[in-house]
Amino acid sequence: MKSLSLLLAILPLAAKPQLYEFKTRASELDSKVKEYPEIGFLIKDKKGKAEDTQYASVDTSAQSRGRLVIWLMSPNTKLFHQLNKYGLHTMQVAYANKWFSLCCKERPVGPHCRGNIRLEAATGEDHTNVVAIAKPDSIKGRALSFVKYLAKKNPEGEWGQFLNSKKDDLLWGKIILSGISHGSTTSARFAKHTKVARVVAFSGPRDQYQDWQALPSATPKNRFFGFTHIQDSGWEADHYCRSWELLGMHQFGPIVNVEQSKPPYGNTRRLITDFDVKNDAKVAHGAVIPRKGSLADKEGNYLHEPVWRYLFTHPVDSVGKPVPMDDSCMKKQKQ
Repeated sequence: MKSLSLLLAILPLAAKPQLYEFKTRASELDSKVKEYPEIGFLIKDKKGKAEDTQYASVDTSAQSRGRLVIWLMSPNTKLFHQLNKYGLHTMQVAYANKWFSLCCKERPVGPHCRGNIRLEAATGEDHTNVVAIAKPDSIKGRALSFVKYLAKKNPEGEWGQFLNSKKDDLLWGKIILSGISHGSTTSARFAKHTKVARVVAFSGPRDQYQDWQALPSATPKNRFFGFTHIQDSGWEADHYCRSWELLGMHQFGPIVNVEQSKPPYGNTRRLITDFDVKNDAKVAHGAVIPRKGSLADKEGNYLHEPVWRYLFTHPVDSVGKPVPMDDSCMKKQKQ
C-alpha cells in the first residue's frame, strides 16, 4: 500500500477539462519576425505599444471537432468563447492589413492588385512587386509558430493535431479561415490559393474592381459562408453580393434573411440580417459578430448564436439548391 501511495503521489494529475486562453507576441515566438513600416505592419507603435500580440483559446470540456479557426483582424474573445463551446480551437494572428490605405489606390486598381497583396500577406510567397512580406511574417508563418508553441505549452489542448508530420506546416484541411471586413476578404483570397476546411466571411469579402474572386479555387465553393447586415455600406453598394457570386456561393442556395428563417436556412451559404441598427452603417458593419450593437435580448444573450453555430459547424456537403446570378450584384462598383 505504501508503494502504491508513493506511485500515485508522483503521477501527474489529469488536467481538469476547462477553458484555456493564451496571449503572446509573434516576435517572442520567432526571432525572424520583423516589421514593415512602409505598409504599417509593425512590432511596436511609436509609443512602444505591442502591435504583434496574438490570442488563442480552447475549451477542453467541449467535444473537439478537430478544427482550428484562424481569425483575421482584431481578436474577439466573445466570439472565440462561443466557438470554443462548439468544440473549435481558435486563434488570432497579427498579419499585414494596414497596407490597404497605402497600396493599390489607383482607380480602377486592376484585376488582381489587392488580391495579390492579400495572398503575399497570407503565404509569405512572392505574388506581387508592391510589397515583400517574408514567410515568418505571413499568416501561414505566424500561425505555424503559434501552433507549435501551443502544442508544447498546452498539451491538454491537443494543438499538435493541426501540425503535419514534419511540423513545418499546418494541416490546412483542418483549418477554418474567418474574419470580418478586411479579414474576411483576405480569408477568401487565401482559400482560393490553399485548400481549407471552410471560410466564414463576416461583412465581406469586398475588393471591388477585382476579379480574383472568380479564379479557380483550391477550396471547394461549397465551403464558403457569408453573413452581413443589409445596412452595411458594402452590402448596399453590392460589393459583398458581387464577391459572393464571383465565389460561386449562389450555387448553393438563395440569400436568406436570418430574421425570417431558422437553421439550417435552406442549407444556403449567403445569410443577411436586417435588425434595427438605427440606420448606422458603421454599427451594421460590425454587428454580425458579438460586440456592442449586436442583436441581443434584455439579458444580454446574443440572438445570432444559431447563425454563428451554423456558419462554423454546418456540414459542408449539405447544400441548398442553386439560384441564378443577380445581374445587379455584378454591376461596376465605385470605390
